[in-house]
This record gives sequence, structure tokens and C-alpha cells, in this order.
Amino acid sequence: MAASRSLVRVLSRRTVTPSPPARPRELIPLTPWDLSMLDGDYISKGLLFAPPPFPTAAGLLDHLHASLADALAVYFPVAGRLSTAHHRNNGDGSVVGCSVSVDCNGQGAEILHAVADGISVADILASPGAAAGDVPRVVQDFFPVDGAANYDGHELPLLAVQVTELVDGVFLGFAYNHALSDGTACWSFMNAWAEIARLRLVKPPPVVQPPRRIKPPVLDRWSPDGGAAAPVVLPYADLAALVQKPPAPELREKMLHFSAESLAALKQRARRELQDAGDERGAAAVTTFQALSSLLWRCITRARRLPAAATTACGFPINNRHRLRPPLLAEYFGNCVNAISTEANGHGWAAAAVGRTVAAHTDAAGGKNGGAVVASSPRFDVYGCDFGWGKPLAVRTGRANKFDGNVWLFPGKEGGGSVEVEVALAPEHMAAFEEDDELWAAVSPAAGRMDR
Repeated sequence: MAASRSLVRVLSRRTVTPSPPARPRELIPLTPWDLSMLDGDYISKGLLFAPPPFPTAAGLLDHLHASLADALAVYFPVAGRLSTAHHRNNGDGSVVGCSVSVDCNGQGAEILHAVADGISVADILASPGAAAGDVPRVVQDFFPVDGAANYDGHELPLLAVQVTELVDGVFLGFAYNHALSDGTACWSFMNAWAEIARLRLVKPPPVVQPPRRIKPPVLDRWSPDGGAAAPVVLPYADLAALVQKPPAPELREKMLHFSAESLAALKQRARRELQDAGDERGAAAVTTFQALSSLLWRCITRARRLPAAATTACGFPINNRHRLRPPLLAEYFGNCVNAISTEANGHGWAAAAVGRTVAAHTDAAGGKNGGAVVASSPRFDVYGCDFGWGKPLAVRTGRANKFDGNVWLFPGKEGGGSVEVEVALAPEHMAAFEEDDELWAAVSPAAGRMDR
């Protein structure tokens, strides 16, 4: 299998607007959490599927189009665009700032139809001739609006989906504007769309609005004052000049799998180390997330071959919904995350440091990013996105939001507490990372280790 961009051909694109009934035009102001995402990338995730039960590609596209239109009727901001309003001085009329909102006027999402010539499901799950677990570069071409910043949602759709036909399957890659919401809300929307699509294949189809298992989203934006969120006026006449898009770095990406048993062993090891150090409280508080994050952090740090005295940091986004007072509902549809980080060395100590940082992040706390960032979450119902022909075979990510030291966590396909991890590193760092004995002792199955 080659990795040429010419292997993926976009054949068509269509705009999908919310199904009736029509609703009045509405502006939803972005909060500071949302605004902080404007110069970042779209959320770029994708799902690999077995062949869908449609005799033609047109039938598949019509199915996804109709179900997406129904989903947009419930999650109508996803069909909107970003809109900037200028605020003027009452005295001389000069511009004193601007605010950004989601313009919910049903402008529409987008579905692209593409074909990947000669690419099979097996090619995506494993890359022949490369180190085991490396993500083939051709996967990056399965995602739309590549290179766009969230600010570009003024003109681009806030959701674009590329349906790429493979030799023996299909890949759904989506680009979702991160200023619209965080990953928690994004995956809630994707699961709602999938459920609507699944129900549409039931004969006769039941009423599907809103989805029966998924609560409707809470679309009112949060305000620290407790009332309706007001537009946040930023002291700039034009935000476009503030959006910086550095060149995409050269990276290698590797998928790792950790079974529930392996993760339990990691957690127990971290607890023993803390107990040996006399930290009984820290040992009792260690979680699976802390144990796994600390392992990956240590392995990435070693791969960079830093001086022994160097201090490193690990950052991760944290969901604020249940940390606010009063807490927000789980269905809150917007960004509600902060980036926090900690510093440490040593496996058990690192796990405890992650735990202390999470515990310290309260209603009034903030944080900073670190040299390694652990993002996404095993709690996202990735494999629940069944559009009517079975659960996904795998999850992959696009080129967006990636740098040397990125780690993405997803639930394991088999469930039961297993976790899948994607790691992105500079080629020289990945070469050292894949030589790490501590890493491969924890990765499941053991046979996943490449020959060296």
C-alpha cells in the first residue's frame, strides 16, 4: 500500500440542513472557554466500519444525509456558522471591541464522498512494512477541512464529514469546530446522530426526535452570574489577525492497546511505589487514568533523552461540568474544559502528582499546558456510534491538534475497562519510544511488540 494523497479522491459534496420544523434565527454567544478555542484546530476524529448494507454508495450517502438532517434539528447550532459583531463607542461610533456567537440560521453541515483506491480495512488496522502499530499516513487524507482553524467557522461548516469508500469497508472522518463545544458534547452529538441513523433502518422507522436513549442537549451557554450568558466583548476590532497557524510538524503516530488486566497491574504498581515511600493517602487515591498517564509520560520523557536533572510536565484537559458550583448538567453543549498540568518524576510519584492536580482543580482553579498532553477520554462512547450496520472496527484521528508529545485516549473496542492509546511523536523520539521495555511490558497483547 502506498501513502500517496492521490489514492484518495473526493467525488462529491453535499450540504445537509436541519429537517423541519424551521426555527427562528438565534445567536448563541461564545463563552471564554469557547473563545479560547478560536485559534485552534477542528476536532478531527474518524471511525472505521465494515461494509454497510447498501447496494450503492448513493444509498449510504442518502441514509447518512437524512439521519444527519434529523440530528441537526435537535443539535441545531452544529448547522450554524460563527458570527462576529462589532461593538462601538456610544460617543464617536469607533469600534471598541467585538464578540463572537454561533449564528444558528440553518446554514448546514457538509458530507463529502470520497474513494480510497486500493485501500483495505487491513491496511488501516496495520501498516505492512512499518513498525507495528504505526498509523498509515494515508489515514490523514480521510478527513475534511484539513488545516482549518476554528475561527474559519465563520465561512466553513462547523461540521464536515468525509465518507471514504475502502475496498472492503468505509471510513467516516469528521471535522467538528472546537469553538462550538468540547469532546464530551461532540461525542454526545455523534452518538445521537448514529442512533437516529440506526433507528431509520428499522421497518417501519419509529419517531426519532429526540433520540430515545440520549437526553436533548442543554444549549444555553453557561454564565458565572447564573443567568443567560451575555456576549463577551474582546478588545479587538478584528480577531482574524490573532489566529496563527504554524506548519504541521512531521510526526509518527502509533496505536497502543492496554487491557483491563494490564491497567490494573499498572495501578497496583503505582500504589506499591507510593506505599513504599510512605504515601498511603496518595496510594489509596491512585486511579487507572493516573497510572496510565504517568507511564506514557515517563516513556515519552525517556524517548526525548533529556538531561537527568530536567523537569518535565504532563498536561491534560479536564471536564469542569461537575466541578462548578452549582454543577452543569452532563448534557451541557459547549466547551467546559480547562488545560491543567503537573510536574513529577518516578512512576508512582507521577501517578500521585496527576491525581493531586486533578483534585486541586476546583471551581476557582486554572492551569497550564505541558510538554506531553494526554487528551480525549476512555469515557467517550466512541464504539457506541453504530449507524445501523455494526459498531466501528477502530477509531483514528486526523492531522489536526497534533504535536510531538500528543497522547489520545479512547475506550478499548472490547470494553471492560480496556483503553486504546494513540501517541504522536517526532520521528526521532518515536524511534526511542518504541525501544522502551517498560512500555512494551504493559502494552497488550505482548505480541504487539515489533521485532527489533
